[in-house]
Parts: sequence; C-alpha cells; structure tokens
Amino acid sequence: MKKYIGAHVSAAGGVQNAPENAHNIGAKAFALFTKNQRQWRAKALDKKTIDAFKRNCEKFGYSPDHILPHDSYLINLGHPDKEGLAKSREAFVDEMQRCEQLGLNRLNFHPGSHLNRIEADECLTRIAESINIALENSAGVTAVIENTAGQGTNLGFDFVHIAAIIDQVDDKSRVGVCIDTCHAWAAGYDLLTPEGYAETWRQFDEIIGAKYLMGIHLNDAKKPMGSHVDRHESIGKGTIGPEAFVRMMKDPRFDNIPIILETPNDEIWAEEIAMLYGWEE
Repeated sequence: MKKYIGAHVSAAGGVQNAPENAHNIGAKAFALFTKNQRQWRAKALDKKTIDAFKRNCEKFGYSPDHILPHDSYLINLGHPDKEGLAKSREAFVDEMQRCEQLGLNRLNFHPGSHLNRIEADECLTRIAESINIALENSAGVTAVIENTAGQGTNLGFDFVHIAAIIDQVDDKSRVGVCIDTCHAWAAGYDLLTPEGYAETWRQFDEIIGAKYLMGIHLNDAKKPMGSHVDRHESIGKGTIGPEAFVRMMKDPRFDNIPIILETPNDEIWAEEIAMLYGWEE
C-alpha cells in the first residue's frame, strides 16, 4: 500500500486523542489542529500531553511523514497592517514550535490575503518573510503552503503565487506545498478530463516543482471549475466527480505523502477512505 489516506480529525480533549480518532476511521494518515483554530492564543503543550500524543502515534502506527497539522485560520502571513502582520507571525511561530514539540515535521497553512490594501506582489513577499521568521525560530518542521480557491483577496490560487513565495524563502529545504483538489478546481485547474489533469500537474512540476509536494487535501467541490468559491463536497458527489479521484489513487506521484479528506460529512469518512483504497487497486 503506497497511499496514505486519512482525514482532518478532531483533537477535542487534547491532541493525544487525534491518532485514535484517525485509527477508528481506518486512516493511514491524518491532519489535526494542535490548538483551537478559532483562538489566537492557547496554553502551552505540557509534557504529559506531548508524551501521550507520541505514544498514541506509535501505538496506532502513524509516522510524522503522514501527519499534516494545520494552523489557525485566523493567521494572515501577508497582512497589510503592521499590527495584524506581527500578530499573525507570532501565532505562526507558536504553531511551528508546537509541531516541533510534538515531533511533527510539517505544518500546513493558507498563504495569506492582501485585503485590497497592498499589491499582490508585496503580499507574497510578506508571506515569504513570515515563513523565513518561522523557520529561524523553529527546527525540523517544514512550512507547507496550501493552494487556495482564490476566494476574496486570498493569494495562492495560482501556482505562480506559490512559486514566488518559495523563491523568496531562504531555506528551501524546509518549504513545501499541499494541493487541495477543491481549491485547485475552483481556481480553474482542470482535474477532471485526462488532458486537463495532465496539464495541471505538468504546470505544477514546471512552475513550482514536483519535489515540493508534501501533502494532498482530497475534496470534491460544490461549485463549478473556475468559480473561486471554496465549498468542499464528499468524494464523487460534487462537480469534480469520481473519475478524477480514481485517477489520483492510481497516480504514483501521490504515494507516501499524507492524503487528507476535509469533506463535509465526517460520518462517512470511513466509507470514503475505504472507497479510495479500493480505487488504488
């Protein structure tokens, strides 16, 4: 089995519960928030929690290479305002350090938004500077940039944006990319037709570089291709449809990286995971 499929599971009651929650749905990978994603601050992780998390990862067979933590949605690493930028950078450094404490080796995040107050290029530079600060203040954790749907003023929906950020990161050995299929589709990348699928990944390889791919968020979409609307749907039930996901399950470029469901109905995650593994064969 080369695919490591899972979901963004609950860490309610403490991060140590996430590995068991993943195991219970038949996941070989998982994502989690290491703190409440709707709050700026959280109490520091204590040794008891850290040890329990590591112990449960070992118990249920989860390697750091197949765990893709996600940062808080409040963070905007390209914030146009000095105060907002400083607050976001401080929170992001904290998130990176929490991953380091938990023995995790990557942190997934949305790049940032210009809020119509600065030029896109300046925002992309701020995002890269934010990553550099976080890398300087942490060790062993890779900053994994997630593509966006391009909703509102969010950047990162174009592969060129992501390449521009990576270009300005000092330590390129500690930056990576997570492709969200719903976001890519909403941004106008065709994952459905064989020709479009091949072209999308050719562009990824050419513009960003295949070596940077460190995770997949596997989601169908409620809205049509190019809509720039970020609305996830269960696998095979949206506008992308099953064909693209069957193709991805047989595609070796997605072997050995975390493939994470963020589909809306968590009650069928176990079924979706089993279905996807069936398509791999």
